[in-house]
Amino acid sequence: MKKVAIIMGSDSDWSVVKGAAQTLKGYGIPFEAHVLSAHRTPAEAAQFSRTAEEKGFGVLIAAAGMAAHLAGAVAANTTLPVIGIPVKGGAADGLDALLATVQMPTGIPVATVALNGAKNAAVLAAQILALEDPALAAALKNEREAMKQAIAKKDAALQKELETL
Repeated sequence: MKKVAIIMGSDSDWSVVKGAAQTLKGYGIPFEAHVLSAHRTPAEAAQFSRTAEEKGFGVLIAAAGMAAHLAGAVAANTTLPVIGIPVKGGAADGLDALLATVQMPTGIPVATVALNGAKNAAVLAAQILALEDPALAAALKNEREAMKQAIAKKDAALQKELETL
């Protein structure tokens, strides 16, 4: 199975990004996590991105706050799928990070999840890897079925409570 790289612009993003690491671990997906800045270590971030495929990565997740556009810098240096996590914070409370992540030029896409959406970034990475991994695809389908059953159970409880009104 290919690995997933989780790249964050600052170690202060770890509290958000940790959810992606936990989710990937839960799926049994190998991953690495690194602090690489698009602005403070641009050469290192570019080098990591350029060599990611040959190092066995299949998907790159990049998280950054404010207008620091790490996901775009990563995507500019690889043809691997890149998933951006805009991190809340700063004067614009994450809106700048969201816009910096989602506004990519034609030909250099970044899939973008919600502000602080690290767990969804990991699920999306799993879905991408599952295209070539039937066991992972089955695990994702089983998880969706479990979610469906949980919602059905909650609805049944609500209907029962409504009868007592």
